[in-house]
Amino acid sequence: MKNPEKAPWYYLLLLILAGESVFILPFVLQRVFRPTVLKVLELDNVSLGLCFSVYGFVALVSYLLGGPLADKYQPRKLIAIALWMTALGGLVFATFPDYFILQVLYGFWGFTTIFLFWSPMIKATRVWGGQSSQGKAFGFLDGGRGLVGALFGTLGVLVFSHFMSADLEVATLEDSRFAFRYVILTSSAIVSIVGVLVWFFMRLPVSLENDIVIERITVSQIKEVLRLPSVLLLMIIILCAYVGYKITDVFSLYAQDVMLYNEVESAEVGTFLLFARPIVGIFIGVIADRSRPSLFLLLGFVVALIGSLIFASGLVADVTYFMFLFSIMIVALGVYAIRSLYFAVMQSGKIPLVLTGTAVGLISLIGYTPDIFAGPAMGYLLDASPGLKGHQHVFWMLAAFSFIGGIAAFRYFQLYGKPFNDKTQKS
Repeated sequence: MKNPEKAPWYYLLLLILAGESVFILPFVLQRVFRPTVLKVLELDNVSLGLCFSVYGFVALVSYLLGGPLADKYQPRKLIAIALWMTALGGLVFATFPDYFILQVLYGFWGFTTIFLFWSPMIKATRVWGGQSSQGKAFGFLDGGRGLVGALFGTLGVLVFSHFMSADLEVATLEDSRFAFRYVILTSSAIVSIVGVLVWFFMRLPVSLENDIVIERITVSQIKEVLRLPSVLLLMIIILCAYVGYKITDVFSLYAQDVMLYNEVESAEVGTFLLFARPIVGIFIGVIADRSRPSLFLLLGFVVALIGSLIFASGLVADVTYFMFLFSIMIVALGVYAIRSLYFAVMQSGKIPLVLTGTAVGLISLIGYTPDIFAGPAMGYLLDASPGLKGHQHVFWMLAAFSFIGGIAAFRYFQLYGKPFNDKTQKS
Protein backbone atom coordinates (compact mmCIF):
# COMPACT_ATOMS: atom_id res chain seq x y z
CA MET A 1 0.00 0.00 0.00
CA LYS A 2 1.36 3.43 -0.93
CA ASN A 3 0.67 6.33 1.35
CA PRO A 4 -0.18 9.44 -0.67
CA GLU A 5 0.72 11.70 2.23
CA LYS A 6 3.06 11.45 5.19
CA ALA A 7 2.18 12.13 8.81
CA PRO A 8 3.56 15.52 10.03
CA TRP A 9 6.69 15.65 12.18
CA TYR A 10 4.80 16.86 15.27
CA TYR A 11 2.63 13.72 15.08
CA LEU A 12 5.64 11.69 16.21
CA LEU A 13 6.49 14.25 18.90
CA LEU A 14 3.02 13.88 20.40
CA LEU A 15 3.31 10.09 20.18
CA ILE A 16 6.61 10.24 22.06
CA LEU A 17 5.17 12.52 24.73
CA ALA A 18 2.08 10.36 25.18
CA GLY A 19 4.03 7.11 24.88
CA GLU A 20 5.93 7.65 28.10
CA SER A 21 3.50 9.88 29.99
CA VAL A 22 0.95 7.07 30.21
CA PHE A 23 3.47 4.84 32.01
CA ILE A 24 4.84 7.44 34.44
CA LEU A 25 2.42 6.63 37.28
CA PRO A 26 2.42 2.80 37.15
CA PHE A 27 6.10 2.29 36.25
CA VAL A 28 8.52 5.23 35.94
CA LEU A 29 8.02 6.61 39.45
CA GLN A 30 8.63 3.11 40.84
CA ARG A 31 11.77 2.78 38.74
CA VAL A 32 13.24 6.08 39.86
CA PHE A 33 11.94 6.06 43.46
CA ARG A 34 11.78 2.33 44.22
CA PRO A 35 13.15 2.58 47.80
CA THR A 36 10.81 5.50 48.51
CA VAL A 37 7.79 3.73 46.98
CA LEU A 38 8.42 0.67 49.16
CA LYS A 39 8.65 2.95 52.20
CA VAL A 40 5.57 5.15 51.65
CA LEU A 41 3.34 2.19 50.69
CA GLU A 42 4.85 0.02 53.47
CA LEU A 43 5.58 -2.86 51.07
CA ASP A 44 8.38 -5.34 50.47
CA ASN A 45 9.73 -6.23 47.02
CA VAL A 46 7.48 -9.28 46.61
CA SER A 47 4.32 -7.32 47.45
CA LEU A 48 5.16 -4.60 44.94
CA GLY A 49 5.97 -7.30 42.40
CA LEU A 50 2.51 -8.82 42.91
CA CYS A 51 0.94 -5.43 42.11
CA PHE A 52 2.79 -5.54 38.80
CA SER A 53 1.41 -9.06 38.33
CA VAL A 54 -2.16 -7.80 38.69
CA TYR A 55 -1.32 -5.19 36.08
CA GLY A 56 0.11 -7.94 33.89
CA PHE A 57 -2.95 -10.21 34.10
CA VAL A 58 -5.29 -7.38 33.11
CA ALA A 59 -2.85 -6.30 30.40
CA LEU A 60 -2.76 -9.85 29.00
CA VAL A 61 -6.47 -9.73 28.17
CA SER A 62 -6.21 -6.08 27.12
CA TYR A 63 -3.50 -6.81 24.55
CA LEU A 64 -5.69 -9.38 22.84
CA LEU A 65 -8.89 -7.32 22.84
CA GLY A 66 -7.30 -3.93 22.32
CA GLY A 67 -5.40 -4.92 19.17
CA PRO A 68 -8.43 -5.14 16.86
CA LEU A 69 -9.79 -1.95 18.46
CA ALA A 70 -6.72 -0.11 17.17
CA ASP A 71 -7.49 -1.28 13.62
CA LYS A 72 -11.05 0.04 13.83
CA TYR A 73 -10.66 3.47 15.49
CA GLN A 74 -8.29 6.38 15.05
CA PRO A 75 -5.23 6.23 17.38
CA ARG A 76 -5.66 9.86 18.48
CA LYS A 77 -8.94 9.33 20.31
CA LEU A 78 -7.96 6.07 22.00
CA ILE A 79 -4.65 7.49 23.20
CA ALA A 80 -6.17 10.68 24.66
CA ILE A 81 -8.84 8.78 26.60
CA ALA A 82 -6.18 6.40 27.93
CA LEU A 83 -4.10 9.32 29.24
CA TRP A 84 -7.03 10.94 31.04
CA MET A 85 -8.13 7.69 32.69
CA THR A 86 -4.56 6.88 33.79
CA ALA A 87 -4.20 10.34 35.35
CA LEU A 88 -7.39 9.74 37.37
CA GLY A 89 -5.72 6.68 38.84
CA GLY A 90 -2.93 8.95 40.04
CA LEU A 91 -5.36 10.71 42.36
CA VAL A 92 -6.01 7.38 44.07
CA PHE A 93 -2.29 6.58 44.18
CA ALA A 94 -1.63 9.90 45.95
CA THR A 95 -3.74 8.74 48.92
CA PHE A 96 -1.26 5.85 49.52
CA PRO A 97 -4.10 3.29 49.56
CA ASP A 98 -4.09 -0.02 51.41
CA TYR A 99 -2.72 -3.08 49.63
CA PHE A 100 -6.02 -4.32 48.21
CA ILE A 101 -6.92 -0.93 46.69
CA LEU A 102 -3.36 -0.67 45.34
CA GLN A 103 -3.79 -3.99 43.53
CA VAL A 104 -7.14 -2.82 42.10
CA LEU A 105 -5.44 0.39 40.97
CA TYR A 106 -2.73 -1.56 39.13
CA GLY A 107 -5.42 -3.63 37.45
CA PHE A 108 -7.15 -0.40 36.37
CA TRP A 109 -3.86 0.90 34.96
CA GLY A 110 -3.40 -2.39 33.12
CA PHE A 111 -6.66 -1.62 31.30
CA THR A 112 -6.06 2.09 30.60
CA THR A 113 -2.45 1.79 29.42
CA ILE A 114 -2.89 -1.35 27.30
CA PHE A 115 -6.45 -1.86 26.05
CA LEU A 116 -6.86 1.77 24.98
CA PHE A 117 -3.25 2.73 24.34
CA TRP A 118 -0.62 0.17 23.39
CA SER A 119 -1.64 -1.07 19.92
CA PRO A 120 -2.76 2.42 18.77
CA MET A 121 0.68 3.79 19.70
CA ILE A 122 2.58 1.08 17.82
CA LYS A 123 0.33 1.36 14.77
CA ALA A 124 0.60 5.17 14.69
CA THR A 125 4.39 4.93 14.87
CA ARG A 126 4.49 2.47 11.98
CA VAL A 127 2.28 4.83 9.94
CA TRP A 128 4.68 7.72 10.61
CA GLY A 129 7.69 5.62 9.58
CA GLY A 130 6.25 4.76 6.17
CA GLN A 131 8.10 2.45 3.80
CA SER A 132 11.71 3.30 4.58
CA SER A 133 12.03 4.81 8.08
CA GLN A 134 10.81 2.11 10.45
CA GLY A 135 14.06 2.00 12.41
CA LYS A 136 14.07 5.78 12.74
CA ALA A 137 10.38 5.88 13.73
CA PHE A 138 10.66 3.28 16.48
CA GLY A 139 14.13 4.40 17.54
CA PHE A 140 12.88 7.95 17.94
CA LEU A 141 9.75 6.68 19.71
CA ASP A 142 11.62 4.64 22.31
CA GLY A 143 14.49 7.10 22.61
CA GLY A 144 12.09 10.01 22.88
CA ARG A 145 10.00 8.14 25.42
CA GLY A 146 13.20 7.58 27.39
CA LEU A 147 13.95 11.31 27.31
CA VAL A 148 10.41 12.13 28.49
CA GLY A 149 10.81 9.54 31.26
CA ALA A 150 14.16 11.02 32.25
CA LEU A 151 12.68 14.52 32.39
CA PHE A 152 9.79 13.22 34.51
CA GLY A 153 12.31 11.46 36.74
CA THR A 154 14.41 14.61 37.10
CA LEU A 155 11.33 16.70 37.82
CA GLY A 156 10.21 14.11 40.35
CA VAL A 157 13.56 14.18 42.16
CA LEU A 158 13.46 18.00 42.25
CA VAL A 159 9.88 18.06 43.58
CA PHE A 160 10.66 15.34 46.14
CA SER A 161 13.81 17.13 47.33
CA HIS A 162 11.97 20.46 47.55
CA PHE A 163 9.13 19.13 49.70
CA MET A 164 11.29 16.81 51.82
CA SER A 165 11.90 19.09 54.79
CA ALA A 166 13.60 16.52 57.02
CA ASP A 167 17.11 15.12 56.65
CA LEU A 168 16.95 12.01 54.48
CA GLU A 169 18.73 9.87 57.04
CA VAL A 170 16.07 10.51 59.69
CA ALA A 171 12.98 11.21 57.55
CA THR A 172 9.79 9.68 58.95
CA LEU A 173 7.13 7.85 56.98
CA GLU A 174 4.95 10.99 57.02
CA ASP A 175 7.83 13.16 55.80
CA SER A 176 8.39 10.87 52.82
CA ARG A 177 4.65 10.61 52.07
CA PHE A 178 4.21 14.39 52.18
CA ALA A 179 6.98 14.92 49.62
CA PHE A 180 6.12 11.98 47.37
CA ARG A 181 2.43 12.97 47.20
CA TYR A 182 3.47 16.14 45.38
CA VAL A 183 5.50 14.02 42.93
CA ILE A 184 2.42 11.92 42.13
CA LEU A 185 0.03 14.88 41.78
CA THR A 186 2.43 16.80 39.55
CA SER A 187 2.82 13.74 37.32
CA SER A 188 -0.96 13.23 37.12
CA ALA A 189 -1.53 16.84 36.07
CA ILE A 190 1.03 16.62 33.28
CA VAL A 191 -0.41 13.33 31.98
CA SER A 192 -3.84 14.99 31.75
CA ILE A 193 -2.45 17.96 29.81
CA VAL A 194 -0.72 15.61 27.34
CA GLY A 195 -4.10 13.96 26.73
CA VAL A 196 -5.56 17.33 25.74
CA LEU A 197 -2.70 17.98 23.30
CA VAL A 198 -3.13 14.56 21.70
CA TRP A 199 -6.90 14.94 21.28
CA PHE A 200 -6.66 18.27 19.50
CA PHE A 201 -3.39 18.09 17.58
CA MET A 202 -2.36 14.47 16.81
CA ARG A 203 -4.17 14.32 13.47
CA LEU A 204 -3.31 12.61 10.17
CA PRO A 205 -4.14 13.73 6.63
CA VAL A 206 -7.68 12.54 5.83
CA SER A 207 -6.53 10.19 3.05
CA LEU A 208 -4.04 8.54 5.39
CA GLU A 209 -6.60 8.17 8.18
CA ASN A 210 -8.93 6.31 5.83
CA ASP A 211 -6.15 3.92 4.76
CA ILE A 212 -5.28 2.64 8.26
CA VAL A 213 -8.69 1.60 9.60
CA ILE A 214 -11.07 -1.21 8.66
CA GLU A 215 -14.69 -1.76 9.59
CA ARG A 216 -14.20 -5.09 11.34
CA ILE A 217 -11.61 -7.79 11.96
CA THR A 218 -12.47 -11.31 10.76
CA VAL A 219 -11.29 -14.63 12.17
CA SER A 220 -9.56 -15.37 8.88
CA GLN A 221 -7.52 -12.17 9.20
CA ILE A 222 -6.43 -13.17 12.72
CA LYS A 223 -5.41 -16.60 11.41
CA GLU A 224 -3.52 -14.93 8.57
CA VAL A 225 -1.49 -12.93 11.07
CA LEU A 226 -0.82 -15.94 13.32
CA ARG A 227 0.54 -17.96 10.41
CA LEU A 228 3.37 -15.48 9.85
CA PRO A 229 6.72 -16.81 11.21
CA SER A 230 7.68 -13.23 12.06
CA VAL A 231 4.77 -12.97 14.51
CA LEU A 232 5.77 -16.13 16.39
CA LEU A 233 9.44 -15.10 16.56
CA LEU A 234 8.55 -11.59 17.75
CA MET A 235 6.55 -13.14 20.60
CA ILE A 236 9.76 -14.78 21.89
CA ILE A 237 12.00 -11.80 21.11
CA ILE A 238 9.78 -9.31 22.93
CA LEU A 239 9.22 -11.64 25.91
CA CYS A 240 12.99 -11.94 26.45
CA ALA A 241 13.61 -8.26 25.77
CA TYR A 242 10.90 -7.18 28.18
CA VAL A 243 12.39 -9.26 31.00
CA GLY A 244 15.55 -7.23 30.46
CA TYR A 245 13.65 -3.97 30.55
CA LYS A 246 11.83 -4.97 33.76
CA ILE A 247 15.14 -5.85 35.40
CA THR A 248 16.44 -2.31 34.83
CA ASP A 249 13.92 -1.36 37.54
CA VAL A 250 16.30 -2.73 40.18
CA PHE A 251 19.24 -0.42 39.46
CA SER A 252 18.10 2.27 41.91
CA LEU A 253 17.63 -0.45 44.55
CA TYR A 254 21.05 -1.92 43.64
CA ALA A 255 22.51 1.54 44.30
CA GLN A 256 21.01 1.50 47.80
CA ASP A 257 21.55 -2.17 48.72
CA VAL A 258 25.00 -2.79 47.22
CA MET A 259 26.56 0.65 46.64
CA LEU A 260 25.00 2.02 49.89
CA TYR A 261 23.61 5.25 48.39
CA ASN A 262 20.80 7.22 50.11
CA GLU A 263 17.26 7.73 48.71
CA VAL A 264 18.04 10.77 46.56
CA GLU A 265 21.34 9.33 45.28
CA SER A 266 19.55 6.09 44.39
CA ALA A 267 16.86 8.03 42.53
CA GLU A 268 19.57 9.92 40.65
CA VAL A 269 21.01 6.60 39.46
CA GLY A 270 17.57 5.61 38.20
CA THR A 271 17.28 8.95 36.42
CA PHE A 272 20.72 8.49 34.81
CA LEU A 273 19.47 5.22 33.37
CA LEU A 274 16.46 7.01 31.91
CA PHE A 275 18.74 9.51 30.16
CA ALA A 276 20.67 6.61 28.60
CA ARG A 277 17.52 5.40 26.87
CA PRO A 278 17.00 8.32 24.45
CA ILE A 279 20.66 8.36 23.48
CA VAL A 280 20.64 4.64 22.65
CA GLY A 281 17.19 4.65 21.00
CA ILE A 282 17.81 7.56 18.65
CA PHE A 283 21.34 6.44 17.74
CA ILE A 284 20.33 2.83 17.05
CA GLY A 285 17.19 3.86 15.15
CA VAL A 286 19.11 6.08 12.75
CA ILE A 287 21.97 3.68 12.01
CA ALA A 288 19.63 0.65 11.77
CA ASP A 289 17.74 2.27 8.88
CA ARG A 290 21.05 2.68 7.06
CA SER A 291 21.70 -1.04 7.42
CA ARG A 292 19.39 -3.80 8.69
CA PRO A 293 17.27 -3.36 11.82
CA SER A 294 17.12 -7.15 12.34
CA LEU A 295 20.94 -7.28 12.55
CA PHE A 296 21.08 -4.61 15.24
CA LEU A 297 18.29 -6.40 17.08
CA LEU A 298 20.54 -9.47 17.29
CA LEU A 299 23.55 -7.41 18.39
CA GLY A 300 21.43 -5.84 21.15
CA PHE A 301 20.87 -9.26 22.73
CA VAL A 302 24.61 -10.00 22.57
CA VAL A 303 25.44 -6.76 24.42
CA ALA A 304 22.66 -7.35 26.99
CA LEU A 305 24.10 -10.82 27.67
CA ILE A 306 27.59 -9.40 28.24
CA GLY A 307 26.28 -6.67 30.57
CA SER A 308 24.16 -9.09 32.59
CA LEU A 309 27.13 -11.43 33.09
CA ILE A 310 29.23 -8.55 34.44
CA PHE A 311 26.65 -7.87 37.18
CA ALA A 312 25.89 -11.56 37.75
CA SER A 313 29.58 -12.24 38.42
CA GLY A 314 29.53 -9.87 41.42
CA LEU A 315 32.23 -7.61 39.99
CA VAL A 316 30.10 -4.48 40.42
CA ALA A 317 30.26 -4.03 44.18
CA ASP A 318 33.27 -2.23 45.61
CA VAL A 319 33.77 0.01 42.58
CA THR A 320 33.88 3.74 41.87
CA TYR A 321 30.79 5.74 40.94
CA PHE A 322 32.07 6.01 37.35
CA MET A 323 32.59 2.25 37.00
CA PHE A 324 29.13 1.60 38.42
CA LEU A 325 27.50 3.89 35.85
CA PHE A 326 29.65 2.44 33.05
CA SER A 327 28.53 -1.08 33.94
CA ILE A 328 24.90 0.05 33.97
CA MET A 329 25.45 1.64 30.55
CA ILE A 330 26.49 -1.69 29.02
CA VAL A 331 23.23 -3.32 30.11
CA ALA A 332 21.28 -0.23 29.02
CA LEU A 333 22.90 -0.23 25.57
CA GLY A 334 21.75 -3.78 24.88
CA VAL A 335 18.30 -3.57 26.48
CA TYR A 336 17.35 -0.21 24.96
CA ALA A 337 18.67 -1.12 21.51
CA ILE A 338 16.40 -4.18 21.50
CA ARG A 339 13.41 -2.16 22.69
CA SER A 340 13.97 0.41 19.96
CA LEU A 341 13.92 -2.16 17.18
CA TYR A 342 11.65 -5.10 17.95
CA PHE A 343 8.61 -3.44 16.41
CA ALA A 344 10.69 -1.75 13.70
CA VAL A 345 11.25 -5.16 12.07
CA MET A 346 7.50 -5.73 11.53
CA GLN A 347 7.85 -4.17 8.07
CA SER A 348 10.48 -6.69 6.98
CA GLY A 349 8.45 -9.50 8.56
CA LYS A 350 5.64 -9.02 6.00
CA ILE A 351 3.01 -7.95 8.55
CA PRO A 352 0.26 -5.94 6.76
CA LEU A 353 0.02 -2.29 7.86
CA VAL A 354 -3.76 -2.29 8.14
CA LEU A 355 -3.60 -5.29 10.51
CA THR A 356 -0.82 -3.84 12.67
CA GLY A 357 -3.08 -3.44 15.72
CA THR A 358 -4.24 -7.06 15.57
CA ALA A 359 -0.67 -8.30 15.07
CA VAL A 360 0.63 -6.19 17.97
CA GLY A 361 -2.17 -7.49 20.20
CA LEU A 362 -1.33 -11.13 19.41
CA ILE A 363 2.43 -10.61 19.73
CA SER A 364 2.02 -8.70 23.00
CA LEU A 365 -0.21 -11.42 24.46
CA ILE A 366 2.93 -13.55 24.81
CA GLY A 367 5.65 -10.92 24.59
CA TYR A 368 4.56 -8.91 27.63
CA THR A 369 3.84 -11.79 30.01
CA PRO A 370 6.87 -10.61 32.06
CA ASP A 371 4.41 -8.04 33.45
CA ILE A 372 2.96 -11.05 35.30
CA PHE A 373 6.00 -13.04 36.41
CA ALA A 374 9.06 -10.75 36.30
CA GLY A 375 8.08 -8.56 39.28
CA PRO A 376 7.38 -11.41 41.71
CA ALA A 377 10.41 -13.35 40.45
CA MET A 378 12.75 -10.41 41.03
CA GLY A 379 11.12 -9.66 44.37
CA TYR A 380 11.56 -13.26 45.51
CA LEU A 381 15.21 -13.39 44.43
CA LEU A 382 15.97 -10.06 46.13
CA ASP A 383 14.16 -10.82 49.40
CA ALA A 384 15.38 -14.43 49.65
CA SER A 385 19.04 -13.35 49.39
CA PRO A 386 19.41 -9.78 50.66
CA GLY A 387 22.25 -7.64 49.40
CA LEU A 388 24.65 -8.42 46.57
CA LYS A 389 23.74 -12.13 46.33
CA GLY A 390 20.09 -11.45 45.52
CA HIS A 391 21.00 -8.93 42.84
CA GLN A 392 23.42 -11.44 41.29
CA HIS A 393 20.57 -13.94 41.00
CA VAL A 394 18.43 -11.31 39.23
CA PHE A 395 21.17 -10.70 36.66
CA TRP A 396 21.64 -14.43 36.06
CA MET A 397 17.95 -14.38 35.17
CA LEU A 398 18.63 -11.56 32.70
CA ALA A 399 21.53 -13.52 31.18
CA ALA A 400 19.32 -16.56 30.56
CA PHE A 401 16.61 -14.55 28.81
CA SER A 402 19.18 -12.59 26.78
CA PHE A 403 20.59 -15.87 25.48
CA ILE A 404 17.16 -17.25 24.48
CA GLY A 405 16.17 -13.94 22.87
CA GLY A 406 19.43 -13.89 20.96
CA ILE A 407 18.65 -17.28 19.41
CA ALA A 408 15.20 -16.06 18.29
CA ALA A 409 16.69 -12.82 16.92
CA PHE A 410 19.28 -14.82 14.97
CA ARG A 411 16.50 -16.87 13.36
CA TYR A 412 14.59 -13.69 12.50
CA PHE A 413 17.73 -12.30 10.89
CA GLN A 414 18.11 -15.50 8.87
CA LEU A 415 14.54 -15.27 7.54
CA TYR A 416 14.12 -11.52 7.07
CA GLY A 417 17.56 -9.94 7.36
CA LYS A 418 18.39 -9.38 3.71
CA PRO A 419 18.93 -5.68 3.00
CA PHE A 420 15.98 -5.35 0.61
CA ASN A 421 13.61 -6.93 3.17
CA ASP A 422 14.16 -4.27 5.81
CA LYS A 423 13.75 -1.36 3.45
CA THR A 424 11.42 -2.16 0.63
CA GLN A 425 8.91 -4.61 1.98
CA LYS A 426 5.38 -3.67 0.94
CA SER A 427 2.94 -2.97 3.71
